[in-house]
Amino acid sequence: MLRISRDLTIDENDVEISFVRASGPGGQNVNKLSTAAQLRFDTRRITLPADAGARLTRLAGQRMTKDGVIVIHARRFRTQERNRADAIDRLVELLREAMTRPVPRRPTRPTLGSKQRRLEGKKRRGDVKAKRSSSGFDD
Repeated sequence: MLRISRDLTIDENDVEISFVRASGPGGQNVNKLSTAAQLRFDTRRITLPADAGARLTRLAGQRMTKDGVIVIHARRFRTQERNRADAIDRLVELLREAMTRPVPRRPTRPTLGSKQRRLEGKKRRGDVKAKRSSSGFDD
């Protein structure tokens, strides 16, 4: 069992991991061995609150299919074990991030002191510009 949060745990049997050949540098090793992990997790197998499900869909983006299956490709490391662990860690992190509710923003008002400082700065800048235009010579 993978513990995501206090309310959510997922069974490791619900997570499908297959290994495919990785691309990129690595010489003959990349052509011979299937070290890249491809994780598939069906989100319909777990019960998520409606807001968490919407956040998960938004956070997963391209990694989620239309059927609600999250597909994660892990090919950062050279061994199957490390790529498998990396894929599971990324899935758990994605689900944890979806489960946390964002803190609502409370609009604040500027303080009286900050308003006065802003107006004083504007006045000072206006005085500097006003002194530039006035010529001291009478022709």
